[in-house]
Amino acid sequence: MIKRLQVKFVIINMLLVTAMLGVMFVLVYSFTKQNLEQTSLSMMQSVASEPFELGRPGGEDTQVQLPYFTVQVNYRGELMATGGGYFDLSDEELLISVVTAALESGDTTGVLSQYSLRFYCSQERNGMIIVFADLSSETATLNSLIRNCVLIGIFSFAAFLLISILLSRWAVKPVATAWKEQKQFVSDASHELKTPLTVITTNAEIVLNPEYDEADRLECAQGIVAMAAQMRSLVEGLLDLARADRGRDEMEMVSLDLGAVVRDAALPFEPLYYEKGLELVYGVGQRIFISGSERHIRELVSILLDNAQKYALPTQPVYLKLWQVGAHHCRLTVSNASEPLTPQQCKDIFRRFYRVDEARTSCGSYGLGLPIAWSIVSSHKGRIWADYADGTATFSVELPTK
Repeated sequence: MIKRLQVKFVIINMLLVTAMLGVMFVLVYSFTKQNLEQTSLSMMQSVASEPFELGRPGGEDTQVQLPYFTVQVNYRGELMATGGGYFDLSDEELLISVVTAALESGDTTGVLSQYSLRFYCSQERNGMIIVFADLSSETATLNSLIRNCVLIGIFSFAAFLLISILLSRWAVKPVATAWKEQKQFVSDASHELKTPLTVITTNAEIVLNPEYDEADRLECAQGIVAMAAQMRSLVEGLLDLARADRGRDEMEMVSLDLGAVVRDAALPFEPLYYEKGLELVYGVGQRIFISGSERHIRELVSILLDNAQKYALPTQPVYLKLWQVGAHHCRLTVSNASEPLTPQQCKDIFRRFYRVDEARTSCGSYGLGLPIAWSIVSSHKGRIWADYADGTATFSVELPTK
C-alpha cells in the first residue's frame, strides 16, 4: 500500500509539473512569436511610409533589423518600381508571382509560406506599396526556441522526477510509520487478548466437566473471574488510548490552577504508596495556570504516579514536582529510584504495549499508560520525555502556561 501511495504521489506530481512546463513553454513561444511578428510589421510599416528613402538595415538613422524589399504596383497591377538591396530583384517573373500571391490573399498583411516571406500592403495615391520581409531569421529563431524548450523540458522533467521521488519518500514516511504502528498495535492487542481468552476457555471447560471435584471447579471459576478482570482492564486501557488519540477537539479546555489539580490528583495515591512502603514527596508550585482539560490532566498525573509506584525501588521516595520554567512554560516531573534504563528504553516506553519488564502483564501493566500520557500532553501542545541518571528515572512534562 505504501509503495502504491508513493507511486501515485510521483505520478500526480509529475503530471502537474509537466502541465506547468507545457503551459510555460507555450506562453514563451507565443509571446516570442508575437513579438517577432510585431517587430517585423512595425519595420514593414516604417518602410511602407518611405519605401525608397530608407537606408539599409543597420545603417545610420534607421531601426530596420530584417532583410526586406519593396514593390510599387499601379492600379492595373503593373510593377512600377522595386527597392531593397537584400534580394535579387532581377527575376521579374518571381516578383510577379510574389506580388500576385500577396494581392490574391485579399489581406493587408500575411505570410507567403512557399516563399518564406511576410508582406504588408499600403495603399498610395498612385497605386500600392507592398513590402516583403524575409522570414528565415524569424523561423530560425522560433525553431531554436523550440529546441531549447525541448532540452530544458527534458532536463527539468528529469530533475523534477528525482525531486518528486525524494519528496514522496519524505511525504509518505509518516503514513508508513503510522501504518507500521497500526499493524504492530493490532498484533500486540491480539496477543494481549489471546492469553486471557485461552485461560478463560480452558477454565470454563473444566468448570463444565463433571469429572472434576468442586474445589478444582471453584478454583477455575476464580481464574475465569481474574482473567475477565484482566481483559476488562486491557479493554478500558484501549478505550482510554482511543479517546486520548482524538486529541484536542474532544477536550474541554478551561483555565486551570495546575498546582491545585496536581495535588488533588495525587491525594488518592498516598494510601497506596503507604501500603507499599513508599513515600510520596511533594514540591508543587503555586499559582501556575494553564489552558487544559482538568479530567485529562488528572489522568496524566495518575498515570505517572501509578507508573512510579509499580517500578520504584522499595522504601525509596517518589518525588512529585511542579514549577514555572521561563515566562511561558511550566514543568511537571515524577522521579523515583529504579532499575537502570538505557536511552533507547527511555524512548521506547512511550510506544504502545512496550514494557521494560514483560512480567508486569500479570499485575495489570500492558504498556498503555505512558502512550496515553503522551497523547494527552500532545493535545495540550506540550511535550513529555523520560531520562535516567544516577539511579533515578525521571518523567518530565512541559506545558505552556497562560
